[in-house]
Amino acid sequence: MKNIKVFTTIQLYLTRNSSKQFFRTTETSLNAKCFFLYLNCVIIAMSLISCNEKKAEETHEEEKSATEVALSPSQFKTIGIETGLIENRNLNKVIKANGYTTVPPQNSANVAALIGGTVKDIFVLEGTFVNKGKTLATIQNLEVIEIQEEYHSATANIEYLKLEYNRQKTLSEENVNPRKTFQEVKAKLAVERARAQAAKSKLDALHVGTKGNSSLVPIVAPISGYVGKINIAKGAFAETGITLFEVVDNSQMHLDLNVYEKDLGSIAVGQMIDFVLTNQSNKSIKGKIFGINKSFSNESKTVAVHAKIEPSDTKDLISGMYVSANINITNATVPALPKDAIVRNGDKYYVYVQEEKKHSEKKNTKNTESEEVHFKAIEVIPGTTDLGYTEVKFVDEISADAKIVFKGAFYLLSAMKGGGEHEH
Repeated sequence: MKNIKVFTTIQLYLTRNSSKQFFRTTETSLNAKCFFLYLNCVIIAMSLISCNEKKAEETHEEEKSATEVALSPSQFKTIGIETGLIENRNLNKVIKANGYTTVPPQNSANVAALIGGTVKDIFVLEGTFVNKGKTLATIQNLEVIEIQEEYHSATANIEYLKLEYNRQKTLSEENVNPRKTFQEVKAKLAVERARAQAAKSKLDALHVGTKGNSSLVPIVAPISGYVGKINIAKGAFAETGITLFEVVDNSQMHLDLNVYEKDLGSIAVGQMIDFVLTNQSNKSIKGKIFGINKSFSNESKTVAVHAKIEPSDTKDLISGMYVSANINITNATVPALPKDAIVRNGDKYYVYVQEEKKHSEKKNTKNTESEEVHFKAIEVIPGTTDLGYTEVKFVDEISADAKIVFKGAFYLLSAMKGGGEHEH
């Protein structure tokens, strides 16, 4: 703008003195007019350059204000802004995976009846812990009595045939009776023994004793664990092969994680994992990989990775819980900040650095000076997150002793988006 004033003064001077100095002759007048026209063009050009510089300065000021936030002392105290220095921390490089809690096949049982019958009694409730062999319910079936009678009949015949076998053996050895008679008795004894054993095996499978005549068949727990869903009701008919109870032992709980093909090269047995229950608290639970499937899932094109959970951490876990897990791959020392210090604005990430104190005069009734605290948004590229800290890479280099906002960064982002409004 100073240049414009200079050229404007020259223009006025030349205009006032043009008749005296430049227009004495026709030729001189023509040269003066050309010179005057040229000078006007220069002045206009300088004016445009000056205006552009002013607009650039204004744009720069706007960009600067869009990345800065100022808080009054009262705001600073109310929000509870906390600052700290960037530090190097030992963070794990992780691969993120989702999956479910589950139990090994031998720790889950669907209890069904080997023989149909009417439900007589139910002795447990859902969620009840039962030991292996505990009677869950009883069903009534008259065929059981027939099996018991068959067993008793076979055992009675065995007692008689034993005596006859010994007698015929003695007679055969003394050549009193034909050896054929002895062989017939021996065969009958074997048949009765087989019949008795078959009847006993049926009763054992049904958990029914061989003594007495009872039509009640107990339904027992094949493993120790918690009773899941109960699918029967008293008085209903329990069909053969239909699941009546579910029993789950959570002591051997593990994870089935879905890992994508691109991450398989980094996964190995023995690696540690940290996971949280997606729909529960954010408490971190640890595990260890013990197996990796060798085939892809048909739909998701992922591979199941199995991780064992420490028994002490399985107390409150239920099979089928959805989890988010971090598989720890490598360990490195990197610059890191608390994850709450990093905020996202659009597709970029920022942290806020407290600038040197600036003073702004504010006239009021007491004629005092208001001191503001200024913060500037610095773009960063976040990396690995572990144990509440996130690796950061600064787009532009900052001072090692820069005061970075650890607590209250989200409020500063909101204030910046709102035009940087603040109280004085």
